[in-house]
Amino acid sequence: MAEITPVTFRWGIISTGKIAEAFVKDLLVDPKTRDVHDVVHKVASVGSRSVEKAQEFIDRVAGGDKSIKGFGSYEEDVDAIYIGTPHTYHYTNALDAIKAGKNVLCEKPVTCNAAELRSLIAAAKEHNVFFMEALWTRFQPLSLEVKRIAEEGSLGQPVLLHADLSGNFGIHNIPLTHRILDPTLGGGALLDLGPYPLFWAILALYENPANNLTAPTNISASMLNTPITPVDSSTIFNLTFSTSKLAAQASLSCSITLNALETGVTIRFERGNILISSPIYCPKKFKVQYIGENGSITKEETRIFEYVGGGWHFQADEVARCVRDNKKESALWGHDKSLLEMTVFDEVRRQGGYKFPDGVEKVLA
Repeated sequence: MAEITPVTFRWGIISTGKIAEAFVKDLLVDPKTRDVHDVVHKVASVGSRSVEKAQEFIDRVAGGDKSIKGFGSYEEDVDAIYIGTPHTYHYTNALDAIKAGKNVLCEKPVTCNAAELRSLIAAAKEHNVFFMEALWTRFQPLSLEVKRIAEEGSLGQPVLLHADLSGNFGIHNIPLTHRILDPTLGGGALLDLGPYPLFWAILALYENPANNLTAPTNISASMLNTPITPVDSSTIFNLTFSTSKLAAQASLSCSITLNALETGVTIRFERGNILISSPIYCPKKFKVQYIGENGSITKEETRIFEYVGGGWHFQADEVARCVRDNKKESALWGHDKSLLEMTVFDEVRRQGGYKFPDGVEKVLA
């Protein structure tokens, strides 16, 4: 068998924050360690607010590779732009990249509202570029296996899903300008942490074949604001999916004042359960329970996943393959799923009374 010559995929990085650092470190992991032989990733440029900061990032994270250009513009010779800035900057950063004719992978939440996202999708179509939200969990091996088991039939249909992502940010000991407290940065639990509980509902319920990609028939929500700034410290939101073949609900929560639960996701089926361990954005273990007719557990299996890197590289592989194959969106995390996410968040914020300061939203419905 002839050896595959991998495609070298060149990335421009916009941001030098922690998420961008994690993403770049994974780009530098040898793809053969995860049995990937058709693509190789290369960091070509790093953009920041100053040349010095970009160069410091290159030296610290990318080993001082002299081929990487600091403070690269959107005109750099790259195959895709990765955007890891705070989410209230996503719309402007992504639109600039799209207008420059660049393929874009933009961190979650992809925008501040659904109207901004619809605008970006229209721009991506106009400029004929690939565009995707960086919902990295969707591409991890564990998520792919959970989806396979959830849909192969032995557990029956999903009925109820619980998912929570919490993290104690010590809100009384951080500055008001911290991204989690600052409403001008879209602070609070919902937009920062909420995409992950919602992701599991999208994977297990929205994507379930019996649902036929039907939007939730009902969304209900409640928000608890911090006493410090008008952002949400905890949010609970519930989704109901009701079609002729599927009747299921999701109870989702997120908090910036609590620690994570050991089991972050529980999916209850007609004939069993799937229990996913924290952290739910990058879990390495889940348990499958099979339930007999008398309601007792007849069999229990634990699946453990190990790989080199932090789990960010799987979405990078997906982008490279889509661009290579001239696809403008991913079949695994397409525009419809990001639009569902932002539509849900718009409704949750509406019910919770959380309005961004004037000027934060660049496009309004």
